[in-house]
Amino acid sequence: MASTLATTLLLASAALWAAPAPWYKWRSKLDGATTCSQTPLGPGWERAGGPYRDSRCEKPSLAK
Repeated sequence: MASTLATTLLLASAALWAAPAPWYKWRSKLDGATTCSQTPLGPGWERAGGPYRDSRCEKPSLAK
C-alpha cells in the first residue's frame, strides 16, 4: 500500500514539471513556403527557425 502511494505521488509530481513541446518554423524545399509546427512535416521540409512558445512562431522560447 505504501509503495503504491509513493509511486502515485512520484508520477503526479513529475506531471507538474511537464511542459508543452516547442514550436518551430519549417520551410518547404520545393517552393520556400513557411509554416509553424511542433513536429517535422516530412522530407520535403527543413527547420527554418525556433524554438517558439506559440503556434504562430512569434514568441521565442528558451527551450534546450
